[in-house]
Amino acid sequence: MAFDIEQLSLALNHSPLFQPLTVHLEPGQIGTVMGPSGSGKSTLLAAISGTLPPVFELGGDIRLNGQSLLSVPIEHRQVGILFQDDLLFPHLNVYQNLVFALPGELNRVQKRERIASALASAGLAAFERRDVATLSGGQRARISLLRTLLAEPRLILLDEPFSKLDQHLRGQFRDWVFSRIIELGIPALMVTHDPADRPEQGLLITLETFDA
Repeated sequence: MAFDIEQLSLALNHSPLFQPLTVHLEPGQIGTVMGPSGSGKSTLLAAISGTLPPVFELGGDIRLNGQSLLSVPIEHRQVGILFQDDLLFPHLNVYQNLVFALPGELNRVQKRERIASALASAGLAAFERRDVATLSGGQRARISLLRTLLAEPRLILLDEPFSKLDQHLRGQFRDWVFSRIIELGIPALMVTHDPADRPEQGLLITLETFDA
């Protein structure tokens, strides 16, 4: 599942945010987007996910496995997003948070099996009934990623996903996230301000503004 950005441009009030961008990511490859504040990093992710506000002007193309995403509704793009906030539902337990991501055609037994397997893969076996309020920051972060992966996305967007974790958890969780993305063969695009977040074998993408 290859991902391509082809001569993409974004503008607000006819003023371009960055110079036209072209990117190619192979399955399992992670691209790291960096650039100064206000250069359009999060706006780029919004354009890819389909949540770009209509006040922005978009040019070029965004393609996943050869298909343009620009005319595809948000709910059909199969783009998973992991934010810096875990966004877990506080009134639901771990199982209830995760089951939201699963395809509707699965029966109850299949859902339980898939969630149990996912939790075990993250070192969180038997956490199904845990209240999310009792989880540590690292555990919440892993649950959040599992929810993203259980939806079976064809592309993953990471928006400053490690910034709120302490230094020890940050490195540990970062390595786990990258290993899961590579193992599943899903292309990923990550926005970060920290060069240390960039995977060693990943692609560096620098947004160049016109006044740079």
